[in-house]
Amino acid sequence: MHIVLDDSAMAAAGRGNVLASRLIHRAHAQAGWYLYAPACALVEADRARPGTAEHLAALPGITVLELDLPAALAVAGQDTWAAAHVQYAAQPTLDRPDGAIIATTAPGRWIGEPVRVLDLTP
Repeated sequence: MHIVLDDSAMAAAGRGNVLASRLIHRAHAQAGWYLYAPACALVEADRARPGTAEHLAALPGITVLELDLPAALAVAGQDTWAAAHVQYAAQPTLDRPDGAIIATTAPGRWIGEPVRVLDLTP
């Protein structure tokens, strides 16, 4: 299971969202569960809730995705860097042929986008 946290899910995890905490625990404790934090979304989450970036980056079950050249080119064509980097990270790759699911507490943001969403709203 491959899951990408958007900035709303990251900020929610920092505020103690139970569903986000369960995802983090599962990614750390259970084989086959992968949790990703795109760098651009991590920045936005930290702006919304200072300290979030350091906290999430220190967790062993979360992989921070850097803004490499292909991601930068995808981000350049969008309105917000955070959402663009999350959507780019959720796309299918050789390692993730089915892509990844976006975990969010703002599911309305993803309406009309070609992504699968996991609503973490309690």
